[in-house]
Amino acid sequence: MQLGMIGLGRMGGNIVRRLLRGGHSCVVFDTNAASVAQLAQDGATGSQDMAHLVAQMPAPRAVWVMLPAGPITEATVNQLGELLQPGDTIIDGGNSNYQDDVRRAQAMATKGIRYIDVGTSGGVWGLERGYCMMIGGDKVAFDHLEPLFKTLAPGIGTIEKTPGREHRQSTAEHGYLYTGPAGSGHFVKMVHNGIEYGLMQAYGEGLDILKGVSQEAIPAERRYDLDLADITELWRRGSVVSSWLLDLSAISLAEDPELKSYSGYVEDSGEGRWTIQAAIEEAVPADVLTAALYTRFRSRKEHTFAEKVLSAMRKQFGGHQEPGKK
Repeated sequence: MQLGMIGLGRMGGNIVRRLLRGGHSCVVFDTNAASVAQLAQDGATGSQDMAHLVAQMPAPRAVWVMLPAGPITEATVNQLGELLQPGDTIIDGGNSNYQDDVRRAQAMATKGIRYIDVGTSGGVWGLERGYCMMIGGDKVAFDHLEPLFKTLAPGIGTIEKTPGREHRQSTAEHGYLYTGPAGSGHFVKMVHNGIEYGLMQAYGEGLDILKGVSQEAIPAERRYDLDLADITELWRRGSVVSSWLLDLSAISLAEDPELKSYSGYVEDSGEGRWTIQAAIEEAVPADVLTAALYTRFRSRKEHTFAEKVLSAMRKQFGGHQEPGKK
């Protein structure tokens, strides 16, 4: 199949590469001409601008927007709405607010343009590992484009089947899922990221406690000099707290045991805030997720080892470069 891709950053470019490897064709555009040229060398068809991208694609077209959430995505979707034709599809694969998806889908529907929102998880590792995708929006468009999603997804791989799911017919075990109407994909991804905040905070605080037991304030007989790189590696092997985030922590600590290259300044993508707002709207207690978000706010004023762990994990899974140590 053919896909147009607008935005060739950390994830957009690798999504294109994974599709090319899977035998699909891609037409690409980015305001950075060097990124377009690089993807053209990899086999994609480059474009000078969005109008050129659309002109190079036969109908029905599918154009994926992989840009930062907010004004730039809004402007791009609006411009595509003027360039595309009825029967074409716009895919927003960034971290947009799900309420924006609902509004955009309605606006595009008046033009006969289909709209899909794809919550995309996988970060800089997605090219090799595949992308976990939570997909909302037009079901007809999803069905038509499913071969693209199947190529991008991790697939069943070596993960054991979950007991009790033998009779369920679902694509979930392949790493992609149609979640429902417009906005539902990004809603699921939003909560996914909120959970991510809580998990990261738990690892960060736990490792900070392990590190702190070596300080002189602790009685000598209970003072331990623990190797955090070895402990995280140990926990990866059969522990109930094993996870990919733990894997990434182990990588970071193996590379830099004291995490000296990290300041502990931790940004947030916005989705943690939206998750808390949804919890308030639904009157659902979200103590851990709220505390994890507030800790990120505090990290920008003072820094702990736990926050260095969070910074390290963000760099490992998403290529996020926090401000350097001052």
